[in-house]
Amino acid sequence: MIIDHKTFDLYGKMVFEKAIIKAPFSVPNPMPNEACFLYVRKGVGEAFSEIDSSVLQENESILMKCGSYLNRMLANGQEDVFEAIAVHFYPEVLFKIYDEGLPAFLKNSTENLPDKPSVKVPVDNLFQKFFEGIFYYFSNPELVNEELIILKLKELLLLLDNTKESDKLHHILSSLFAPQVHEFRSVIQGHLFSNLTVDQLANIAGQSLSGFKRMFKEVFGTSPARYIRKQRLDHAAELLTSSSHLSISEIAYECSFNDVANFSNCFKKQFGCAPSKYRMATKS
Repeated sequence: MIIDHKTFDLYGKMVFEKAIIKAPFSVPNPMPNEACFLYVRKGVGEAFSEIDSSVLQENESILMKCGSYLNRMLANGQEDVFEAIAVHFYPEVLFKIYDEGLPAFLKNSTENLPDKPSVKVPVDNLFQKFFEGIFYYFSNPELVNEELIILKLKELLLLLDNTKESDKLHHILSSLFAPQVHEFRSVIQGHLFSNLTVDQLANIAGQSLSGFKRMFKEVFGTSPARYIRKQRLDHAAELLTSSSHLSISEIAYECSFNDVANFSNCFKKQFGCAPSKYRMATKS
């Protein structure tokens, strides 16, 4: 549930966005023509791209290039409040604020695209001070005008340009708006153990639910639920054989089964015996 939501817009586009959300909560985040920088102030978040995922703790951030994403906000212990700021980058906005030409680190590159569409960004004192200022402006919106929004947007881009691990970051920055097509099979393989629903997988793949199921059948020859369950159980069988230090419960959670009893029932249907018996049989 969204508790509070505020934005600062520039040229008709939402550029700075502050949200306070009661966790757990998830929302599709398609970004075909924009990129986004997300900073978590409270709570725990997960950002799922087409092929990978990142967990964001408090005071962590991530830069995501254009693509299809799903954002999930989680409860953090007894805290069920998630608070974050998102900064949205649009090519048309950047061309306007850099009217004499984009800086070199933002020059669009379609060659040697990064392996992953997002990268976590270390939050140092400069980033902390920057976002303290942004939170202050959200509490005092009467101080905000177009010139200030442009200034803060350029300031953030300069911080990103000069941050640590700049090689990975520059790879993302130079291809912020270069579309990257991932094979359908890669999208599925990247999230076999992400504990996502079929609806959420369809969102990440950028398809309707019916279109996603149809494509899944064509590629894998079965339904999403059956294929994913089989892959998870096959992985569980491997862990039962090779990882004696893991308990049955730990293996169940490792393979994205939240209920151990359900895991045992599913495992028995596929392999003909309970996980504990399977482990004993393979050890003998």
